[in-house]
Amino acid sequence: MNTAIIVGGGIGGLAAALALHRTGWQVQVLERAPEFTVAGAGLSLWPNALRALDALGLAAPVRHRSVLEGQAGIRDPKGRWLSRSDTAGIERRYGPTAMIHRADLLDLLRSALPAAALRSGTTVHHAQADGTVHHSDGTGRADLLVGADGIHSTVRASLWGKGIVPRYAGYTAWRMITGPVPVRESSETWGRGERFGYAPLPDGRVYCFAVANAPRGATDPGLAGLRHRFATWHDPIPTLLTAATPETVLHHDLYELPPLPAYVKGRVALVGDAAHAMTPNLGQGACQALEDAVVLARAVRGDGALIAYDHQRRPRTQMIAARARRIGTIAQWSSPAAVALRNAALRCAPGAAFTRSLAPVLNWTG
Repeated sequence: MNTAIIVGGGIGGLAAALALHRTGWQVQVLERAPEFTVAGAGLSLWPNALRALDALGLAAPVRHRSVLEGQAGIRDPKGRWLSRSDTAGIERRYGPTAMIHRADLLDLLRSALPAAALRSGTTVHHAQADGTVHHSDGTGRADLLVGADGIHSTVRASLWGKGIVPRYAGYTAWRMITGPVPVRESSETWGRGERFGYAPLPDGRVYCFAVANAPRGATDPGLAGLRHRFATWHDPIPTLLTAATPETVLHHDLYELPPLPAYVKGRVALVGDAAHAMTPNLGQGACQALEDAVVLARAVRGDGALIAYDHQRRPRTQMIAARARRIGTIAQWSSPAAVALRNAALRCAPGAAFTRSLAPVLNWTG
């Protein structure tokens, strides 16, 4: 039986383990945290991600725990629509979009794996191209080693070198889950160097995120600062921030990886953020990790397996990362003249053109 060691127990790592397990591989997931738990918020699963979950056998339970709804569009801080999304048209053309709590998705992935495959409290120190991994409990070796250990990947640093340094995007983000608020649809609001978005969850709570231009490592103003920053923005934004509590707010500066020359080396493959960490402006980070898992498991069935994985995944994920970067740049413009031009262009753009523009991202079928 072929064996695989997966370093990292997040979405990409658990999905890769499940995809390989379903094709008959013996898998072991090494997670440095004491338990397979996560502090997270909401997560958009676009149609391409739901097709990946179909391949993993999890699309039905994911839909059961999700709100199936696309984003209604983009507004300005006064609540005026800049762009309305044709959510029905997007669903007809590409399929549904689901909003789920990240912890729920991780729970479904974890529960689909044998308990013996999950090894927490294990810190990886070094990896080798022959599939050997050195960790806090000793040394292991497998036919395939999967680096799913995030943007600061130890596996990547071991084999690709420490010169690959994540780049700061120029803006910072807050994510939170509020108490129940009657919100009917997802929406995003673009201001000057600031954004706020929200989406309902199945239990009545609401996932929110805020983004603001800031120097790297700037002091976090906390929930009180967010309430002040967005106090004059349209409803329900102030109400949502009132319904949030400080302990639910996660704050992170946003980084991305420069494009890697390859996602494979020897018996080692990178997936998810370890390979292509991107800004969240397209909502595709987790979606691409799920795609990675499915393609990797299919690729290793044939000759030249990892090369095939690299050839399929690298151009696509780097294209999507570049798109996310461009959207973030435009969304975070702060000059009044630039913002006025951006908003006018958004108001004039036909909705059908936006729907068509999603094709390279959402048309993935595996």
